[in-house]
Amino acid sequence: MTRRPAWLRRLLFIPPIAVGIAVLALQLSDRTPPPQSEPTEVARPVRVIEAVAGRFVPRALGYGYAEPGTVWEAVAEVGGRVVYRHPDLERGRLLEAGTVILRIEPADYVLAVARGEADIQSVEARLGELEVRKANTVASLEIERRSLVLAQEDLDRKRQLRANGNISQTSVDRAETALLAQRQRAQELENQLSLLPAERAVLEASLAQKYAMLAVAGLDLDRTEIRLPIDARIAEIAVESDQFVTVGQRLAVADGIDVAEVTAQVAIDRLMPLIRSELDLTTLTATELSTLPASLGLEARVRLSAGDVEATWAGRFDRISDTIDPQTRTIGIIVAVDQPYRQAIPGQRPPLAKNMYVEVELRGPPRDGEFVVPRVAVHDGPDGRIVVYVADADDRLEFRPVRLGPAQSDFVVVDAGLAAGDRVVVTDLIPAIAGMLLAPTPDAALGERLLAEAAGDVAVR
Repeated sequence: MTRRPAWLRRLLFIPPIAVGIAVLALQLSDRTPPPQSEPTEVARPVRVIEAVAGRFVPRALGYGYAEPGTVWEAVAEVGGRVVYRHPDLERGRLLEAGTVILRIEPADYVLAVARGEADIQSVEARLGELEVRKANTVASLEIERRSLVLAQEDLDRKRQLRANGNISQTSVDRAETALLAQRQRAQELENQLSLLPAERAVLEASLAQKYAMLAVAGLDLDRTEIRLPIDARIAEIAVESDQFVTVGQRLAVADGIDVAEVTAQVAIDRLMPLIRSELDLTTLTATELSTLPASLGLEARVRLSAGDVEATWAGRFDRISDTIDPQTRTIGIIVAVDQPYRQAIPGQRPPLAKNMYVEVELRGPPRDGEFVVPRVAVHDGPDGRIVVYVADADDRLEFRPVRLGPAQSDFVVVDAGLAAGDRVVVTDLIPAIAGMLLAPTPDAALGERLLAEAAGDVAVR
C-alpha cells in the first residue's frame, strides 16, 4: 500500500467532529424552552404590637443593706461597780424603752446628795439668822434713835440753863459728850443694817451654788441607772456584773426597732427621670432644700429575695446621700421603713433586720398618655436619626423617626413620633429596607406585658 503523507493523516479527524457538531445543533434546534413565570414579591413575616397610650410610672432600682435608723450606745457617765445587770441583756434580745439594763453602785452618790441637802439647810439657816439679826438691828436702831432725840433735847435744855447761869459749863459738856456717844451707837447700827444686804447676797449665792451641787449629785445618782431610751434590740454588751467601770466606758449597744434605713446605690441616669423637671431650686432656702425629698412625691418599696423567701415593705424616700460612689458612679438614696419588726408576718415575712441585703425600688409620679416600645424596636436610621420600624396601611415597612424619653428595663418611652394604632415592628429585620412587604402578626401578649410593666404592675427588671 502506498503510505499517505503526514499532513493528510492530521486532517482525518475533522470530518467526525463536523458530523458531531451538526447532530448537536439539530437536537438543540428541536428543544422546547422551559415555561417562565412573572417575578413575585415575598412578604417578610414579622411580629407587631399596636401603639397604645397608657400610664408610665418611672422607676429606678438600687441595692443596699438594711441598718437601724437609730443606734444607741450606753456610755458610763459615772464610775463605780456594776451591781445589777438585766437578766435579758443579751445580744438579739428585744427590750422596751425605759428598761433598766444596768445599775452602778449608788452609795457614794446617795451620800453626795445627802451632803448637798445638808449644805443647803446650813445656808438657809444662816439666811434665817440674818433675817432675825436684821429685825433685831432695826429694833435696836429705833431705840438708839429715840435715845438720840432725848440726848439732843437734854443738851439743848442744859445750854439754855447755862445761858441763864443756872448750871456750870461742865454739865453742858457732859450732855454734849453723851449726845455724841449716842450718835455713834446709832451710826454703828445703821452701818450694820447697810452691810446686811451684801451679806445676804453672799449667802444667796452660796445657796445657789449648793443647789447646783445638789443637782449635779442628783444627776450623778440618776446616772447610776442605765435605761433604754427607745424600744431596741441589743447588739453588743461590753460589761458584766461586779465589774468596775470608769467614766466614758462603753457598756452596751442597742439598735432601735422603730425605723430601719436602707442606703441603696442607684445609677444617676435612672434617678433623673423620677424628678420633676419643673422644680426651681434657685430660690429655696437651706431649710426648704432639706425638706425637698418629701415634696418630690417619690414612693419607695423594699424587697427581699432570699431563696424561697420573697418579702416587700412599703418605705419612704427620706434623703439623698452626700457623695457619689467614685467606682460605680452611683448615688446613694436613703429609704426608711417604719416599724420593720412589727410588720413581720411569721412564716411569710421576716423582720427587716440589720445587714439584710435588699432591693429598693423608687417610683416617681405617674405620667398618662405615654407610648412605650421594646428596646429591640428602636433602631438607628440611615440618616443617623433614631427610628422605629412601623408597618403601614399597605403592610410596607416604614422608618418612623421618633424622640425617645426615659429608658427602663427592656422598654423605652417614645415622647414623639408615634400615634395610637400604629403597628410597631418588634422583629429584628436583617436587612431592613424601607417599603419592603411585610406579613405582620400581632403579638398581643407582648403589648399587654409592656403596658403592665410601664404602669408599674409588675416588677421592674
